[in-house]
Amino acid sequence: MSNWLINILVVLGTFIGMEGVAWLTHKYIMHGAFWNLHKDHHKKDDPIFFEKNDYFFLIFAIPGIAALGFGTLYGNEILLSIGIGITIYGGAYFFIHDIFIHQRFKILRNSDNWYFKAIRRAHKMHHKHVNKEHGECFGMLWVPLKYFKESKSTK
Repeated sequence: MSNWLINILVVLGTFIGMEGVAWLTHKYIMHGAFWNLHKDHHKKDDPIFFEKNDYFFLIFAIPGIAALGFGTLYGNEILLSIGIGITIYGGAYFFIHDIFIHQRFKILRNSDNWYFKAIRRAHKMHHKHVNKEHGECFGMLWVPLKYFKESKSTK
């Protein structure tokens, strides 16, 4: 197998794996030990543009930046590919979560796509819990099947 194909597979595998990382860190870290940074994201009494929760963007960017930097510095294509996969997932997360779902920038408001409707519905179910306990739907790009079925039946 050629290097470019391996690198593409590593990027794709990393991107897919990051959904699991996002789910685990969201459930056990953001709704656990670091709830103090995440809770303002669930309580919208006084909506502000920047939240303490935005620190997670920086925290989660560090592994991607490190992999990109060290992969480039040492000519390690696998490490560089991992950094690319993490960075692409971070961009997708920002696009879906901050722009599409939470409308931090007022675009993409009226999507009728069943997949996007399912993501939005699952995230709404996640936010119905204002405390760190009893949460659901901790992922971002993959959500429970019932939300896909609901969104397809409402088309």
